[in-house]
Amino acid sequence: MQQAAVAFGQSAFLALPLRRPPPPPRPYHLGWAEGGAAAGRGCASPPRPRLSRCSASLSVGAGGYGDAHAPLFPRQQTWDPYKILGVDRDASEEEIRSARNFLLKQYVGHEETEEAIEGAYEKIIMKSYSHRKKSKINLKSKIEKQVEESPSWFKAMLGFFEVPSGEIISRRLALFAFIAGWSIITSAETGPTFQLALSLVSCIYFLNEKMKNLGRASMTGFGVFVGGWIVGSLLVPVIPAFAIPSTWSIELLSSLVAYVFLFLGCTFLK
Repeated sequence: MQQAAVAFGQSAFLALPLRRPPPPPRPYHLGWAEGGAAAGRGCASPPRPRLSRCSASLSVGAGGYGDAHAPLFPRQQTWDPYKILGVDRDASEEEIRSARNFLLKQYVGHEETEEAIEGAYEKIIMKSYSHRKKSKINLKSKIEKQVEESPSWFKAMLGFFEVPSGEIISRRLALFAFIAGWSIITSAETGPTFQLALSLVSCIYFLNEKMKNLGRASMTGFGVFVGGWIVGSLLVPVIPAFAIPSTWSIELLSSLVAYVFLFLGCTFLK
């Protein structure tokens, strides 16, 4: 009887489902603990925030860039200034300036890119300036060579002329242009007698500054005036009538030609 009870108990125990023991609690590691030591606590620690990775693409016109080591401008490391601006070597200054302004607008706020663009632009402009300067020097040397190879009478004639500075030429041109405009405006009322006298006196004054001789300056100025008046009187009848306003008289046209001669005489004669 006792054996039967033991056998019944064993069969009942074997019929029960087997359960695994629960795993031991895992210790929570505090990331902010000093020394990096892990402290297991009975209560759960707050979850550690996850840092999301974002691959920020470099956009044109952005004020900064995602990767500090990646250049924003793809041609920034190029040594050729024409490739940096994206222009041909035979591009005009207007095209180069437009390319530079376009790139500066596209990459505004990026200092390294702006410096690369500005540096490339300055290199191209300085190269163009030096090329033009060399061309002018070559042209001047060619002219001097032609003058040296010219006949003696031509050299003697050139000895009476000089080329002043651009400032002197512009000032005297402005003066005689003003006198000519004044003559045109008042041509319907009075003749250009006063304007002719003023232009002759001005020419003699400018010539006396160079010759330091009033008598010689007066004779030269008067001769230039007479020559201009004669040329104007001969030239006016040849001009077609449709090219001349109907209100302009022969006297006015001759005066305009005389103004041109007086300007050239007082400016380029020695």
